[in-house]
Amino acid sequence: MTLSSKKNRIIFIDLMRAFAVLQMVQGHTTDVLLAGSYRSSDFPVYAVWLFMRGMTAPIFMFSAGTVFTYLFRLVHEPFEKNPRTKKGFKRVFLLVALGYILRYPTATVVDFSQVTADQWKIFLAVDVLQCIGMGILFLLICAYIAEKLNVNDYLVFAVGALFFFLLSPILAPVDWKSLVPVPIAGYLYKGTGSQFPLFPWVGFVVAGGVFGSYLAKNPMVFKTAKFSYRVFITGAVLLGGSLLINAGLVHFYSAGFEEWPDSPLLSLMRLGFVLILNSVVAFISLKVETIPRFLILVGRNTLLIYIVHLMILYGSAWNPGLIIFFNQSLSVWNTVELALGMLLLMSLMVIAIHKLKIKNKQFVTQ
Repeated sequence: MTLSSKKNRIIFIDLMRAFAVLQMVQGHTTDVLLAGSYRSSDFPVYAVWLFMRGMTAPIFMFSAGTVFTYLFRLVHEPFEKNPRTKKGFKRVFLLVALGYILRYPTATVVDFSQVTADQWKIFLAVDVLQCIGMGILFLLICAYIAEKLNVNDYLVFAVGALFFFLLSPILAPVDWKSLVPVPIAGYLYKGTGSQFPLFPWVGFVVAGGVFGSYLAKNPMVFKTAKFSYRVFITGAVLLGGSLLINAGLVHFYSAGFEEWPDSPLLSLMRLGFVLILNSVVAFISLKVETIPRFLILVGRNTLLIYIVHLMILYGSAWNPGLIIFFNQSLSVWNTVELALGMLLLMSLMVIAIHKLKIKNKQFVTQ
């Protein structure tokens, strides 16, 4: 999905999308290859890498929600007549379907006789693509509610995000497998092997809706330093406030983020960091009229890059992955070299695809 015309292109969003997917590629590559002996927070570089890896998914999801809502709100049509509504539902179906296809348990497509219980568990686990797909679905629901009730959509999106953040610690301890079918339980908690259940992760997609709607309703606001300052202050309040409250919980109850990973405070801290990062990139982009073409292409092809790099690293029902040959066995420098190689490969892939499209277009018009 393109953000807007070239004239009104929001450069910092292009940069954030490119950063998010490239960060995810290097994070997955490093995690697959780096030997366990180097995985210690005593190493400052590893500690920083681990922190940033924890922020990658929130950045990725927030950016997805921002872009979808921005494009949706640029069209000033009722919900039913907005062409982005139909495209949104198609996007939901595509993302959810691809999420399951990536984890498909058998290469024979229809013969499941040799599929093991572990393979079924992996197949039914909810990952980033299903989560973002469901996040877009909830954005559409929130947009519909806001329109029909004539309520400010900022409020509806913000309440929607808090809904997923605040309910996370309540739903996480429940044994959903015993209450609902496993395919549904995977969306509600991590007990079935899901890495990204809806609670709290969809909250980041919906929170991106607030940001995207604001950008759409305030054209060119991102061209002002005041915008960057406001986003920074909002992020700092969320980040600093959550850290202060967490410090108090650790002091009085010995229960902070590490002991309470489903804490809403952790989600708000991550959201604060994402906003601060957006504000910094937006401020840097104020005097930038254009960015390297390959970064725009990377931002436009996040889905393709995500799928291809996962298949290379983890394999699929149809191909072996690097994890089979190098699972957490390489030195730091070998890992860095291969991570850079993966980033280069993904960049060259989108550039090549772009050029092929141009050639095909030229061929058709001749």
